[in-house]
Amino acid sequence: MTGSPSPAVPGSSRRSDGELGVAAAVGAHLMWGMFPIFFGLLAPAGAVEILAHRMLWTLFVMLTIGALLHRLSRLRTLTPKAVAIVAGAALMISVNWGTYIYGVLSGRVVETALGYFVNPLVSVLLGMIVFLERVNRWQAAALGLAAVAVLVLTIDYGRPPWIALVLASSFGAYGLLKKVVPLDPVTSLTAEGVVTAPFAIGYLVFLSVTGTGTFVGHGAGHTLLLMAAGVVTAVPLLLFGAAAKRVPLVALGIIQYLTPSLQMLWGVAVLHEDMPGSRWAGFALIWLALLIFTTDAVRRVRRSRRTVLVPAG
Repeated sequence: MTGSPSPAVPGSSRRSDGELGVAAAVGAHLMWGMFPIFFGLLAPAGAVEILAHRMLWTLFVMLTIGALLHRLSRLRTLTPKAVAIVAGAALMISVNWGTYIYGVLSGRVVETALGYFVNPLVSVLLGMIVFLERVNRWQAAALGLAAVAVLVLTIDYGRPPWIALVLASSFGAYGLLKKVVPLDPVTSLTAEGVVTAPFAIGYLVFLSVTGTGTFVGHGAGHTLLLMAAGVVTAVPLLLFGAAAKRVPLVALGIIQYLTPSLQMLWGVAVLHEDMPGSRWAGFALIWLALLIFTTDAVRRVRRSRRTVLVPAG
């Protein structure tokens, strides 16, 4: 005798969807955390050449995905305002990518990690400046600690940590522009690639004509690695896009610390970058600021949930 099918467990599909989102978020940040390994393998090429290849092959991947999803036609409907936003986003992500590649190739992986530790706090600061958002006392305390940390690290390095500051500010600005661009993530990233493609192609043609490029002449492995930059860039972005729809922002904010943690581990444990006590002190202040910031975010989310659950009297 065949038994009847088991009834669906209430909330099970929602739970599995959330678990899938967490897995996607962790996968994305694990891949981003291993970027120093990947870009370090491209060392025969310079930072700008790698950036140009990354732009070009990422566009190729996104055009392929856009064609499969039938979204390329949306590019023709962009308004001048949307084009301007996309161009701004393309500029910010190009600065971010180029600075990161330069940091890895110049042996400053720990400083690139610092940029992504600081990024959440810079995003709050940009929100205050651009959108006139108010911050509470805990957020203000986190921002104050971050400012002190930057001062400590400036004294330690003998200069401001420019790589970290440029990475944090460019990615923060990119995030602000992505909030207002009227496009889905796939179409938006494809449009950004279309904007940057002429510059990437022009530079690669220049390298080819002058014989200073490394795309050929360094073995098939190097050529394939440069081409793989497109897949390596697109896959974590798509995973993150899938996670953003399924995972609460606070959870995403906590998971995002996985990326700079892995990058810093690589810089300290594998590349043996110099980490004097004063530098550890600066990082400790950043981590304390992030602890305050994250704890406050979790507390506010829990309070809002309790408010929603309380029935109106």
